[in-house]
Amino acid sequence: MTTPSGGSTPDDDYWRRPGTGDDNAVAKPPPAGYAGPPTADTGRPSAGYAGPPPSVPPPAGWRPPVHLQPAPPRQLPPQDMADLDAAEQRSQRVTYGFGAAAGVVLLVLLCLLCSRVIF
Repeated sequence: MTTPSGGSTPDDDYWRRPGTGDDNAVAKPPPAGYAGPPTADTGRPSAGYAGPPPSVPPPAGWRPPVHLQPAPPRQLPPQDMADLDAAEQRSQRVTYGFGAAAGVVLLVLLCLLCSRVIF
């Protein structure tokens, strides 16, 4: 939304860039830790960077106490290896059957294609 006169509303001051020459603009101070623009000769900021603040290790007992212990893992049901082998053999037969049927169809299609090219 713009105003007809081209002026700004007080709500727009937050979004205005600092130093635009507008009387309504409010110049904000630079953020903490900003050292200024880099110089042309060294490429580093004009004021030295002091580095990150020193880290202090936490005290020895900083973790909260643990009152609940997790339950031990449950036992899995026993597996019937003979039944698993039989199911695997059945699925292998189905897979080989579909593969053989697809191979036969592809062989017939190849023979038809070659007979059209030859004759």
